[in-house]
Amino acid sequence: MANRANCISILQITDLHILPSPKDTLLGVNTHDYFRAVLDLAYVNKPHYDLILLTGDLAQEPCSSSYQQILAGLLPRKTRCICLPGNHDDVELMQQILTYESVSCQKQLFLDNWQLICLNSQIPGSAGGCLPDQELSFLQQCLHNFPDLYSLIAVHHHCLETQSAWMDTMMIENSPLLFSILSAYPNAKVITTGHIHQMMDQSAGGVRVLGTPSTCFQFKPDSHDFGLDITSPGYRTIDLYADGGIETQVVRLPEPLVGLQFNSQGY
Repeated sequence: MANRANCISILQITDLHILPSPKDTLLGVNTHDYFRAVLDLAYVNKPHYDLILLTGDLAQEPCSSSYQQILAGLLPRKTRCICLPGNHDDVELMQQILTYESVSCQKQLFLDNWQLICLNSQIPGSAGGCLPDQELSFLQQCLHNFPDLYSLIAVHHHCLETQSAWMDTMMIENSPLLFSILSAYPNAKVITTGHIHQMMDQSAGGVRVLGTPSTCFQFKPDSHDFGLDITSPGYRTIDLYADGGIETQVVRLPEPLVGLQFNSQGY
């Protein structure tokens, strides 16, 4: 058994929905303040991470200001950050602004005997997700070229059903093809996603599939129609071990969300 005392420690935050001004609110929630609060809590609980992973919907109304606010929160942490787009993001704008050595949109990163593979599931103009041929080819190339590395795949949209009918209309529409590719590579260990604004921890085809709460409002689980939940914002930690093992947990802010408009029919 490999030594499990040392690991690669990842902080995953997702679905920030940052607005043009730090004072703006979405569904009654100040998304900027809660992004900062979640980030602060993560570093109070643990002072060091090897990587911060942002899995999409960084901005609600993508503009220079929204991405600059995110940079202002991340750069002082002095931790490597990888950002990938969600359906609300502007991919080109992200790639123009998030270009620092420590904060970028890099699609592949090597972490000891692990590789991180970031995929873009955005369908321009749609809330739903799909992995186009070039993304699937990129995934297969990464897995084929580095068969001795364990792999963590990060993508915004979910690839397994959540049992919320309205949400599952937006999952990655070609998920079976994704799992078909992964089935040929036993070192593909875990997929982690955003988009669902709630927890998920399931297995499919030998791959562990994680979903992570938003840093702002949460969606009501097992809901036929759009609904909001009282659960607090949070983050996920993912510890990757040299023997391919994974340990993960979700941590939430201790206080309830302030200002949430539960009668909202969407956003």
